[in-house]
Amino acid sequence: MTLSVSRRNFMAGGATLLSLAALGPSAFAQDARLRLIWWGSQPRADRTNKVSDLYKAKHAGTSITGEFLGWSDYWPRLATQVAGRNAPDVIQMDYRYIVEYARRGALAPLDSYMPSKLNLDDFDPAQIEGGKVDGKFYGVSLGANSAATVLNTTAFEEAGVDLPTKSTTWEEFGKIGAEITKAGKRKGFFGFADGSGNEPLLENYLRQRGKALYTADSKIAFGPEEVSEWFDMWSKFREAGACVTPDIQALYKDTIDTSPVTIGKAAADYAHSNQFVGYQATNKDKLTLSNYMLITKESKGGHYRKPSMFFSVSAQSKVVDQAVDYVNFFVKDPDAALVLDVERGIPESKAMRDIVATKLDASGKIPLEYVGGLGDLAGPLPPPPPSGAGEGQVVLRTISEQVAFGQLTPADAGKQLVDEITRLLARG
Repeated sequence: MTLSVSRRNFMAGGATLLSLAALGPSAFAQDARLRLIWWGSQPRADRTNKVSDLYKAKHAGTSITGEFLGWSDYWPRLATQVAGRNAPDVIQMDYRYIVEYARRGALAPLDSYMPSKLNLDDFDPAQIEGGKVDGKFYGVSLGANSAATVLNTTAFEEAGVDLPTKSTTWEEFGKIGAEITKAGKRKGFFGFADGSGNEPLLENYLRQRGKALYTADSKIAFGPEEVSEWFDMWSKFREAGACVTPDIQALYKDTIDTSPVTIGKAAADYAHSNQFVGYQATNKDKLTLSNYMLITKESKGGHYRKPSMFFSVSAQSKVVDQAVDYVNFFVKDPDAALVLDVERGIPESKAMRDIVATKLDASGKIPLEYVGGLGDLAGPLPPPPPSGAGEGQVVLRTISEQVAFGQLTPADAGKQLVDEITRLLARG
């Protein structure tokens, strides 16, 4: 789930952002000071700080300070910093927000630095395209990933239930979940998390039906019928006891630590493949990954391979050259690659991917094999979500909770979701 960028905070500083035309490439300062910001858990922070230490060891006189927050807290903080002209030099950016930040002049275009200072020659061209907005390059992908189901294999074994396969349907998964809950091997334990408010999960469902979340021209691409059926499916899962109760799901705060799997309330949850390393690190039970379930056996999978996140450079930075150099080091230095592993996704650089692959432990190999093994379950990357889409995720979460607590019917929820997202997109 994504928390909306505060449009008031963002726009308050829009008029005072530095003009990109006036920036130009700045020379390396003798005592360069770089500031970074990213979202993620403590293990991600530890890896990031180790890479910064490696960089400082090779660049005497450079100081680096980093700040990290949970996903829900990250975007309000970043919006406030940008509006206050106090943005960090290197910003971890998401595919969902890169269009909004780039078009408002908050990010520096990086085209002029390629390939001399930013060498992405062995990146997948599609992933480079994913970092472009209106033909200019603003985001260096830090890894490739795909949406996935996180499965607690230990819990499945205890319940005597087989793991889902690549061809398992949602109907079959509902029966699997109910069997795990009924087995009662763990107190207050359910088959799977409630994913009705999970946008990537809904997007996958829509793509299987030949639909999408948004069109390339920033319009809503689904109707109330599809999402009404979605909410109805999850209502039936709750009635069957297949998924967690609404009060348990409400404990989830968009962090690995609060996932129903991690807090010991469910045998399955929904995440992105790059998060698997963090999930396994915080769970004693053995975990694995599987694709999202199919609507029917004949359904085409709704997955796609996407940039897990980007590093962008602030348009306000006074050390753009140094920031670009740091980003290049982050994605192309062999020592950095070994530290980062696959925690931010499968490295985009083929050379770094080959280095990391030889050193992966068992948990690291699982997301690598998962993303590489999607086959025809994966389709083309959708266009970047339009401005207002972040708020759409909040609306989805809110409406899904209202359905779960019996405050809205699935039919009313479908209509309300379409109406509210349409209104958000119309604001531009």
